[in-house]
Amino acid sequence: MTTPKCGALVVGAGPGGTAVLGGLLEQQLGKIAWVDPSFESGRVNRKYREVPRWVQSSERSFKVSGSITNSYINSNTTVKLFQTYSTVWESFRTVVENTPQPNAFTVLDKLDPNKTCRLHYAADMVRDLTDGLVKRDDVLPCRGFVTAASLIDKTPDSPKWMVRVKQDDSSDELEIEASRIVLCTGSHPTKTPLPVSGLDIETLDLDLVLKPSLLAESLPSDEPITIAVVGASHSAILALLNFVELASTSHPQLRVKWFTRHALRYAEYMDGWILRDNTGLKGHAAEFARAELEDDKLATSPAGKIITKIDCSGGPDRETAQYHAQLPDCSYFCAAVGFTKDPLPHLTKDGAPLNMEFDHETGRFHERGSDSVVPGLFGAGIAFPERVVDPYGNVELAVGFFKFMKFLKRVIPSWTGA
Repeated sequence: MTTPKCGALVVGAGPGGTAVLGGLLEQQLGKIAWVDPSFESGRVNRKYREVPRWVQSSERSFKVSGSITNSYINSNTTVKLFQTYSTVWESFRTVVENTPQPNAFTVLDKLDPNKTCRLHYAADMVRDLTDGLVKRDDVLPCRGFVTAASLIDKTPDSPKWMVRVKQDDSSDELEIEASRIVLCTGSHPTKTPLPVSGLDIETLDLDLVLKPSLLAESLPSDEPITIAVVGASHSAILALLNFVELASTSHPQLRVKWFTRHALRYAEYMDGWILRDNTGLKGHAAEFARAELEDDKLATSPAGKIITKIDCSGGPDRETAQYHAQLPDCSYFCAAVGFTKDPLPHLTKDGAPLNMEFDHETGRFHERGSDSVVPGLFGAGIAFPERVVDPYGNVELAVGFFKFMKFLKRVIPSWTGA
């Protein structure tokens, strides 16, 4: 079988990988290989379509800024930014124009552009873009996994990689020669061991907790259970909300112990920029937290009937003491403390594994301990986001559909020498 030769190979078809493909097509590099096991919007579609969701109990309405708001907890991104994502590249606009209606794009058009929305709208948008992009003559879609890639020509201006792809529909591996590889390999919730050893407590994966339809089936509804939730991030607040809803509806004996080291932190809209843009609570998640989870609200709020806050501030000794005192009463444990990169393919140079680190400014990789750039290797998406610094000097990693796109518009021309 003839080895396909491509101007680039993109690993992953989630929001980051799809954005990368569109940007590379803009550079007219010839055929571009695109590798993914499903081409269905990545983890955001597999795991997070129900983030956020409608909370049915009438008690789950709360007062914010003088008005009553149903607890319909939304993503961190407004509809108009999802719409902007879908039209940045010419290849995207072509898909939008040629996709039979109704479609994910026309559905987004019916939503309020200035409000946030459930993630399934965004997942469907990426999937419709993907369905159109894989039909292009200059895209080589490969359903499967990249198992390995070897740098066979280290010439800085014209590197060559030999990439091995395990295809879903074949026992044979496909070899592809590519001038560039872009890793958009995604991330998963960080696994955290129980803070106290020897306890018979079941761990709940955050992915499960953020999918209420499965969560309800995974927990007993006819006996008392107490769930330990660790963290104060956006994901932690969504986890708390899902547990509160279950306790208010199908699981009346469910209670939560919420372990947190610090006060709730919110994104603040400043003059032309956002303080804690990537780390603070936003939208309805922030509204729920302000209305029901703050110290002066929790004791009397509907959420306070379900949640007991365990203050772990004050240093490691106090935190350890709190876990030892409070965790033995819990039946389940859920940590919402961030995300960890998914495993990468086996990458080699001169027959030896590459020991590399990512440059969050350029999207390139450097050999660890050296200024030497790994030729033709790049990263993007949630696993490899841009590092940003706000006017106060705070450093964050920019994660989000539109933020990925903003980063790529800046760096892709430098990847291709444009």
